[in-house]
Amino acid sequence: MGEKFAKLKEENKILVMLAFFSVSIGLWTNFKQLWLQDNSLDVARISQILSISGLFCVIALLIFSRKISLKNIKKVITVAIFLKAVNLIILVILNHTGYKMVIETLIILDSILENLIIISIYPLIVTIKKENKLYSKRKLVEYLFRDVGILVGGVLIGKNIAGLTIHYNICLLISILFLVLAYITILNIKTRIVEKKPTNIKQSLKYMVKDKITRNYFGFLLLAEMAMNTALGLKMLMLTNLFGLSDGNATNYLLIVGLIADFIGMIALKYLTPKNDYLTLTIKFGIRFLWYAIALLSNNMTVCLIAMSWSILISTAYENVTDAPYVNRIPNEYQIVFTNYRYIIKTIGVSLGLYFAGIMYPFGIPYMLGLSAFFMVFQIIGCYYLVYLRNKE
Repeated sequence: MGEKFAKLKEENKILVMLAFFSVSIGLWTNFKQLWLQDNSLDVARISQILSISGLFCVIALLIFSRKISLKNIKKVITVAIFLKAVNLIILVILNHTGYKMVIETLIILDSILENLIIISIYPLIVTIKKENKLYSKRKLVEYLFRDVGILVGGVLIGKNIAGLTIHYNICLLISILFLVLAYITILNIKTRIVEKKPTNIKQSLKYMVKDKITRNYFGFLLLAEMAMNTALGLKMLMLTNLFGLSDGNATNYLLIVGLIADFIGMIALKYLTPKNDYLTLTIKFGIRFLWYAIALLSNNMTVCLIAMSWSILISTAYENVTDAPYVNRIPNEYQIVFTNYRYIIKTIGVSLGLYFAGIMYPFGIPYMLGLSAFFMVFQIIGCYYLVYLRNKE
């Protein structure tokens, strides 16, 4: 096994590490909201904590953007994985202790570390190889193995094994084990990257501010994350509390839909990407908008479930069109700063989406999807305009 790993290309070794990390994230993220609810936090407070976590992530990423370079990026990922594992171990210990403020603080720290690891992976890969398909491959590995994490949780939750009932805290402990595997894997990755010149933050920012496509891409990304998380940011709570599913059935639903989405993403990447990017974006975002609008107008829970399902099914497809061209056109010397600010914008969008999801939650799912559809109007206009700019370039 060790010999086979040693023969892998460097970018594939990083993907192996990402696979272990994604299983851990999928298992923990799927039950995080329910774990917090089980620790006596109500839905409104959970929404606030997740939203606040995003804002702290923004601050942390702004600070880290001055410290991270291609020379130390592997070290950053390694340390962050270690600290995340320690942080989660403390959460396991604090389960049902009533120390809500400490738990909330650790949840925020966990979110910061998770985002730091995620943003650091592709810049490391791109210095070795840069292509739109590899970008989608990296994302598909993340999505697929997150779903594997959901599968692990769905199979185990509620089961009685050797006299031990598997509950949310045990799932968190299993998540830590996969995180340890990711840590061991990255320790055995030999980086051969030599940075030709240090990252110049001012020069990078100047480039992004002046570049019209990058400016508009950041705007599109903000709207896309707001729309997505307004609709689905609290999906486990929506499925269990509003649709009345058990935590096991909700997990199985997300698992099945997520695995089908991964399959669709792979097929779309290889065979079903239209040559016309406007058509591709219409398939990805236009149909989602129509389902959300129908869900709002019909006020029917079955239609809402169909709309949510379609949104998840199409979520992994066509990132080689929606994101990769705008990431890969950035010169390598600006990649670190660009990636950091890209995730800052993305995190702000997620935080705003979760905030709006918390506001709309008491009114019901149709109104959550309806507000998301409103944001999508501007998102779709933005993504069409980006294609126009890119074709013009």
